[in-house]
Amino acid sequence: MSEKLNLLSFKGNMRILHLSWIAFFISFAVWFNHAPLMAALRQNFGLNEQEVGILLILNVALTIPARIVVGMLVDRFGPRRMFTIILISSGLMCFAFALAQNFEQLAVTRFLLGFVGAGFVVGIRMIGEWFPARQTGIAQGIYGGWGNFGSAASAMLLPTLALWFGGANGWRYAIAATGVVAIAYGVVYYRSVTDTPKGSTYFKPKKMGAMEVTSRGDLALYLLMSLPIYGALALLVWKLSPAGLAWFSPATSNILYLGIATVCGYQGWKIYQVNREVLSKPVPELFRYRFRQVAILDLAYLVTFGSELALVSMLPLFYLDEFKLSPVTAGILAGTYPVMNLIARPAGGILSDRIGRRLSLLMLFSGITGSFLLLGQVTQEWPVALVVANTLLCGLFAKGGSGAVFAMVPLIQRRMTGQIAGMAGAYGNVGGLVFLTVLSLVSPQVFFMVIGGTGLVVLVLIALLLAEPRGETAEVLPDGTVQMIKIG
Repeated sequence: MSEKLNLLSFKGNMRILHLSWIAFFISFAVWFNHAPLMAALRQNFGLNEQEVGILLILNVALTIPARIVVGMLVDRFGPRRMFTIILISSGLMCFAFALAQNFEQLAVTRFLLGFVGAGFVVGIRMIGEWFPARQTGIAQGIYGGWGNFGSAASAMLLPTLALWFGGANGWRYAIAATGVVAIAYGVVYYRSVTDTPKGSTYFKPKKMGAMEVTSRGDLALYLLMSLPIYGALALLVWKLSPAGLAWFSPATSNILYLGIATVCGYQGWKIYQVNREVLSKPVPELFRYRFRQVAILDLAYLVTFGSELALVSMLPLFYLDEFKLSPVTAGILAGTYPVMNLIARPAGGILSDRIGRRLSLLMLFSGITGSFLLLGQVTQEWPVALVVANTLLCGLFAKGGSGAVFAMVPLIQRRMTGQIAGMAGAYGNVGGLVFLTVLSLVSPQVFFMVIGGTGLVVLVLIALLLAEPRGETAEVLPDGTVQMIKIG
């Protein structure tokens, strides 16, 4: 049973939790600060629908590799420095976006702003350092759920702020304002937190460039699980190539495909270099962990967060087109979906703390599978209230599942929490991209069925292969002695 957290406290680890979820909240507000102002952007720059689509795609493109890279860097340099760097650099990029004079400048700065989406990974390591295993679920759930609300806050506040500034440049001042907040809070965060409680050791990976694994089979699985990330980047290029939105020329597309293949090959070589010793020298049992735990959590987050990204993008038009609602009504009904993060994600963490990580994931993925398969049966004859209720049920299970995934991530291997969180986070973005690509090819009903079917596959994997974290893990202190860390 988890101990209750005093959410009104601003002392000790609760102070770190509040400061960190606010940092994540601001990073998400910055990441999606363009979306509610897209009408003004379209009018000011004379953007067509194709160019609007390009900006939306570019906003998530860099986030996929950034979460992997930031995961490595946070394990090495600590969350205090990394969150500060992300907030300040993204604030400066907000200014660049606000000063853009043409579509090309908008596109480049929007692409670079996708880096701020990696801020999520940093807080996962910070919260993992400050909270014991029995409270990690609720703490990570609050961090993720309340921080995720930053995108909804942008949607609600920035149009009003732009209107208050007034004139054709109101949107510029609104975007710049989020940059000022990000920079100021980056300074506050750096001055207000430490990476660990006083007297605790911040464990770092022995090698940089790739995650450490502890067996031959895990090395092969790690190499296999790296491929979808580069496949998603290739899919992004395809969507911007002549076969999709035609922003890239055939030559540019081919160069980018070659670049992605080269980076994929280099990363595979780096994974081998970091872990080649396991091919000839067994890792002592005390220091082993199962990489399949990481792989299953990656796939689970692909479904939970991937479906969230996809539904946030498609629900307004789904309600508008399928049930002939007004744009305002469709927007309000669709807006109820992301708001559920405030309660559903922490609830998934609480459930994990109280009944176990594996059992909570089994229950939540059963709900994901059933609710999405049911949503796939929707027709225009269904009452709108019933459809909205079913959609919210999907959100309840999916967002709760995200909380349950990250209730387990920090318990696998302390010194690599950032890298594990980064890989899982990247898979969440991969899921959003894949599901939205599916939606562009099929009806919404088939799209919902695909999510439900993917959830069923992950449910089976959890049931057969995922193990409940128990006992202790071992980490080596700087003086060479071994410290045992309780995880369950």
